[in-house]
Amino acid sequence: MSFKKLLLAASIAFATTACSSPTHAQSALISTNQGDITVELNERAAPKTVANFVRYAQSGFYTNVIFHRVIPNFMIQTGAFTTDMVEKSAPFPTIANEAFNGLKNDKYTIAMARTNDPHSASAQFFINTKTNDFLNHTSQTPQGWGYAVFGRVTSGFDVVDKIGKVYTQSRKGYDDVPVTNVIVTRVTILPN
Repeated sequence: MSFKKLLLAASIAFATTACSSPTHAQSALISTNQGDITVELNERAAPKTVANFVRYAQSGFYTNVIFHRVIPNFMIQTGAFTTDMVEKSAPFPTIANEAFNGLKNDKYTIAMARTNDPHSASAQFFINTKTNDFLNHTSQTPQGWGYAVFGRVTSGFDVVDKIGKVYTQSRKGYDDVPVTNVIVTRVTILPN
């Protein structure tokens, strides 16, 4: 066999192996009193954000927090409030905004919530219930930073949709709070 044929055969074998190897993205199971939601975490695009989310999940911080902000045809937000609308203190420092990672705030993606400070994300996150292009990164300015997407829902779409349609009210100074608590009972990081 000539060197060229041998090189071609090796290249084909490598390409076949590389293409057929599954990617082992990390996933998380968000268990709620409305059902389960599984999200695939994109560590490649948002390594700091995924590491932050995993740390909060593994510490048990998300256990028994509620979806405290539900806006129909927009998003559902959770990650810090207890059933009596008391915000838990975040035990870890805020993280740098990774919204420039190319991931978009499309329907059924998961992203970090934050204050007006682009680098203030800590524990709170939201799931987009529609495509929200206006939340995407456009520039590294206060108005352009956007919200860092770090994964996408892979199952439990019906649960996301159900939560997105609950009745809401103003409660303890906050708007868009579900009338009946939607509780995250646990967030479990699944083995690869």
